[in-house]
Amino acid sequence: MSDLNYETFSALLAQNKVLADAAEIQGLMCGMMAGGMSLTDRNWLPAIADMFNAGESFGAELSQALQSVFDEVVQQMLDSDFALVLMLPDDAAPINERGAALIAFVQGFMTGFGLHQNDLTACSDDVKEALEDFSEIVKMEDQMTEDEESEQALFEVQEYVRVSAMLCFNELGQSPLDDSEAPPTVH
Repeated sequence: MSDLNYETFSALLAQNKVLADAAEIQGLMCGMMAGGMSLTDRNWLPAIADMFNAGESFGAELSQALQSVFDEVVQQMLDSDFALVLMLPDDAAPINERGAALIAFVQGFMTGFGLHQNDLTACSDDVKEALEDFSEIVKMEDQMTEDEESEQALFEVQEYVRVSAMLCFNELGQSPLDDSEAPPTVH
């Protein structure tokens, strides 16, 4: 796992005047992959630059960090043990900060998913339900109180988002083998 966490990656994004935090960028990457983007496609970087950096390319340090996060997400998505780790603020951060980051992740996921998947007719009911739930999660505005009940509720929603993102990927995402299979040759 890279040494990038929510705080360091968000700080690097802010230093480079990128209008998103670590959670939203990771969510966007997860959504693109879950929507069926080729895992070897390198067009995701210009797409992120278009959305969050006015189309300007990123500097070397940020490009390297984005690549590192992307590679880590690919590995986590391909892991059969539901290994995705959401890039969210540390558990010691205020609950509303963590909740806002989770919403940013889901917004990013929905955007990335929509870039690569616009036909949900073949999706399972589970994926459709998850996407409907995600569209409700991004509308959440209520402030949470710093108590055990709110902590438990946030944990449950966070876990649901994590597992649902992987569910979408497992159903619609591509494996690296999809890219390496050459079409049959007709003689």
